Amino acid sequence: MSDTIVALKVDVDTFVGTRDGVPALLEDLGRFAARATFYFSLGPDNSGKALRRIFTRKGFLQKQLRSKAPSAYGLRTMLYGTLLPAPMIGASFPEPLRRVERQGHEVGIHCWDHVRWHDYLPRFSRSETAGELERAANQFIEIFGHAALTIAAPGWTVSPDSLELQDAMGLSHCSDSRGRHPFYPVMGGRRYATLQIPTTLPTADEILGQNGISPATLPDYYLDSLQEGLNVLTVHAEMEGGAIRPSFVALLERLAARGIRCVTLREAAELIRNAPDCHLYMGELPGRAGQVALQGEVVS
Repeated sequence: MSDTIVALKVDVDTFVGTRDGVPALLEDLGRFAARATFYFSLGPDNSGKALRRIFTRKGFLQKQLRSKAPSAYGLRTMLYGTLLPAPMIGASFPEPLRRVERQGHEVGIHCWDHVRWHDYLPRFSRSETAGELERAANQFIEIFGHAALTIAAPGWTVSPDSLELQDAMGLSHCSDSRGRHPFYPVMGGRRYATLQIPTTLPTADEILGQNGISPATLPDYYLDSLQEGLNVLTVHAEMEGGAIRPSFVALLERLAARGIRCVTLREAAELIRNAPDCHLYMGELPGRAGQVALQGEVVS
């Protein structure tokens, strides 16, 4: 397994995940000298509004119950933006976010409003998409003192407008998609210039409760799924930094015991040579409700 690398991508979706999950992940990653790329939601936590997906996305409720998401995210989070006001995430935790970068991890933008982007991007006008990215970019600069060089779209949800606007931001790489290997996306007949480093492994919430997979067996599942070369695993601050933290620690321990490096996406990007152009499209993925951006065939 000496030629196997795991790039860790941490999605931070919520107020509670930022407050509690991020410090826990920093502690655990530090124990094993592992590095990760943290993508932060920077605007309002409107998580409560995601409950409408029960009525609009087939399989959403089943997925939430199977992965025990309500207990992982907590009651208050499930009410933010509805019965409780939506707290501002980035403005509430500037110092904890800066600590992530100081400890050697890569930092990037996840979004401004996670639920709004995830649920409504296909309906956005170009100006609405630009507004979401601009607000997030400005908040990122205010916190870190420099522009973001990487973005990961909420829910792996993209559009031709979002890809074009990300190109204009001069990013190094993005992780908006699910797939097999790094590539340059072609969508709607147009090639985009920002390298995509897709998530290659399923997320915990997609597979927990299926085929006998539990938090206790999750590390074995991931170890058995690793391929030679680059593997990209997305974890969530609310899950791996909270509800299934012992499972993630066990995975880090076993990766370290096998000599498998855990790196940032920036470090992974530096290893990439001659990434192909591949189609990118929105489609369904086992274990996930709704559509995600999927890597298609190589463009000849």
